[in-house]
Amino acid sequence: MPAIKDRRDAPALPALSESRARPVILATLSVRVDPSAERMAFESAQEAGVPLVIANMLKLPAWPTTVGLGGPSAAVLPHEEDLEEVRATARRAAELGLRTELLRIFSRRPVSALLEIVSERDAGLLVLGPHLERTSPRRLRTVARRVRKSVGCLVWVAPDG
Repeated sequence: MPAIKDRRDAPALPALSESRARPVILATLSVRVDPSAERMAFESAQEAGVPLVIANMLKLPAWPTTVGLGGPSAAVLPHEEDLEEVRATARRAAELGLRTELLRIFSRRPVSALLEIVSERDAGLLVLGPHLERTSPRRLRTVARRVRKSVGCLVWVAPDG
């Protein structure tokens, strides 16, 4: 007959580690953020208690002399980027108490750079939310298709998800 084991003397089982908080990334393509995407990203980050990363993806023109002399920000003209509006989005997120990080990414291939950021940060949710009046629907569909195919997290695309 098998003996009954007293488990009080057995070594403790390893504790289950808590899952690591995976941030929400709100991405835009050098234009202001769509209000529905902003709301989705803010509410998701707030509900999950995770940081919010706002990534403004800018296409770096092929101007090597300008980039060499003035840096990447000198190659993008003010009318080519809605920097103040993107900063206002980050400010509103911080006012809600969200841990917020604003990234301005200059790249010859901004979508590839976005995919790399999502992978590096191990994002839990990617909200692709460029303002629809300032982005062509065809470009948004192309970017959304590539992002959905390549990332390993949830993807929400403005305006409908």
